[in-house]
Amino acid sequence: MNRTSLTLLFVPLTFLTLAGCQEKEEQAPPVVRPVLSQVAVLQPIPAASFAGTVQPKVQTVFGPRVAGLLVARDVDTGDIVTQGQLLAALDPTALELAVGSAQADLANAEATLANASSVEQRTRALFKAGTETQADVESAEQSTAAAQASVVQARATLSKATEQLSYTQVKAAFDGVVTQTGAEVGQVVAAGASVVTVARPDDRDAVVDIPDGSALLPVGTPFSISLQVNPAMTVTGKVREIAPAADEATRTRRVKIALENPPASFRLGTTITATLKEAVIEQMVIPLTAVLQRDGKSYVWIIDEAKKTVSTRQVTTGAELGRFVVVVSGLEPGLRVVTAGVHRLAEGQTVKFEDEARS
Repeated sequence: MNRTSLTLLFVPLTFLTLAGCQEKEEQAPPVVRPVLSQVAVLQPIPAASFAGTVQPKVQTVFGPRVAGLLVARDVDTGDIVTQGQLLAALDPTALELAVGSAQADLANAEATLANASSVEQRTRALFKAGTETQADVESAEQSTAAAQASVVQARATLSKATEQLSYTQVKAAFDGVVTQTGAEVGQVVAAGASVVTVARPDDRDAVVDIPDGSALLPVGTPFSISLQVNPAMTVTGKVREIAPAADEATRTRRVKIALENPPASFRLGTTITATLKEAVIEQMVIPLTAVLQRDGKSYVWIIDEAKKTVSTRQVTTGAELGRFVVVVSGLEPGLRVVTAGVHRLAEGQTVKFEDEARS
C-alpha cells in the first residue's frame, strides 16, 4: 500500500473518533451542583441594649435680639431659673439714647400739633368774621393733619426704640435649668447669638445611638431604661423620634425615648442603658451571602424543591444585621433560597441542597 492510500485511510478514522467524542459530550448529564440553602421565615428582632444619656425633651437657646456688649450674665451652668428671670444683659447706653431721641421727637411733634390746632381754630374764627378766606382755612386744616401724622410717627418710633431697649435684657421664657452658657461678660455678641441654654427638667428623653441595621423600630416601641450607676433604678419609655438618616461616620441613628414619670435620680446627663422590652418586629432575614448583586440590583436564587432547579428573583433589601440582611420585599415565607455560592449558579441549573444530601 502506498503513502497516498494510508493518508486517505487515516483521515476518515480521525473524523470518526472526533465525532464520537462530541456525541459523548453532548449526551453527558448536566452537572448537579450541591448548594447550601435555607427556608425563608419571618424572624423577630431580638431584644438589645444600648447605652445613652438622659437629655431634655425641650431645650431652648436664649440670646439678645440686638447686637451689643455683654455686661452681665447672672446664671451659670446648672442653675435653676424661673420664668421671667433675668439671664443676661447688654450695655443699653446706645439704645437708651435712641429712646431719649424718640421721646424728644414725640414732644416736638405734639407741640407742633398743638400749635397747628390753635392756628386752625383762630383761622376758622376769623373766617366766620370775614377776615380770612376759605383757602386759609383749608391750609390750616392740612397743617393740623400733617402735625397729627407726625405725632403718630413719633409715637411709633418711640415704641420701636423702647422695644429695642428691652431686647438688651435676656430673660427666661419658662422654668428650667441652665445646661450651657455661650458667652462671657465683656464679649460683643451678635443678634441671636447663644448666651444661655435652658432646658425643661420635667420632660426628659433617653437618647441612644442605635446601629443603622437595628434602628428598624417604629415610634412607640417600648424600652426599659435603667441607670448605669444603679441598674435597679428603671423606668419605662417609648420611642418618640428616630433620626431620618444615619451618621456618616458611625453609621448609627439617634433615637429619642420619652421617659414615663422618671424619678429625680434620672438627672440630665446621666448615663443609662436602654433595653428593648420585647421583640416587636418580625422581618425576613437571610444571610448576606445569599444576595447576588447584579447591575445595581439585588437577587436571590430560589430553589424549586420539586424540580431541584434554581431561578433568580429580584428582592429589595434593607438594613444589615451583622452577617444577615433584612429583605423588605420580593421574598415570601416558605421559599427555599441558596445561601452560598450564588455567583456560580446559572438559571435553571440543577442543584442538590443540604436536606437531600443528608438523606
